[in-house]
Amino acid sequence: MAIFTLNVNGKKQQVNVDPATPMLWVLREHLNLVGTKYGCGVAQCGACTIHLGDSAIRSCQLPVSAVGDKAVTTIEGLSENGDHPVQKAWIEHDVAQCGYCQTGQIMTAVALLKANPNATDTQIEAAMSGNICRCGTYVRIKEAVRAAASHQ
Repeated sequence: MAIFTLNVNGKKQQVNVDPATPMLWVLREHLNLVGTKYGCGVAQCGACTIHLGDSAIRSCQLPVSAVGDKAVTTIEGLSENGDHPVQKAWIEHDVAQCGYCQTGQIMTAVALLKANPNATDTQIEAAMSGNICRCGTYVRIKEAVRAAASHQ
């Protein structure tokens, strides 16, 4: 066990965990930030996507020891009221069905638009392709990303 001081959603947080503990479990079990979801556990589905710095990363395979002093942002940290442009676009375009994958989808979209605010459809499809939606709302996801890009 070791004590780690993490910058999560703009707040310093301390956790005492095994250095190999994935950030997904640090967030959910130790910091009670349950918006980040467990999907596959092998970084293939995207449900656990968070931001490490400005990059979208799969938290199920990110050991807490690898975070260092980089800022961690979860879905809870995007906005206090759910009014981030991507979150608003998700609602406007009625993206979610079951909703399970949506936090990972949103976090991936936010990172994409931060890096490339004028992303083309091809770039949106490429960036979002690693996030699986069992409900198949891919068309609405792309529409929402496009709409969010125009509102930023």
